[in-house]
Amino acid sequence: MVDIQKGENSFFVEENGQRLAEITFFKSGVHEITVDHTVVSDKLRGQKVGNALLEKVVAFAREENLKIVPVCSFVQQQFEKHAEYADVWAK
Repeated sequence: MVDIQKGENSFFVEENGQRLAEITFFKSGVHEITVDHTVVSDKLRGQKVGNALLEKVVAFAREENLKIVPVCSFVQQQFEKHAEYADVWAK
């Protein structure tokens, strides 16, 4: 699996100084973050890297007692498909 790093308002995968995958978010309320973008390079497609990035954001939200507003279409779809995200979904 890939090494996921924490950035400022993001989690990402980097190789040789180049970002190959990233999920970004911003603080949108006192107890809320908005996930606005997920991108995975062709090099990493099919390896569930997007899901791994989402898991990092969800774990971060749980640790910080935050809810997630899923603006990113990928995250929205995952939240709709998986009931295990209900505790962090800001509906």
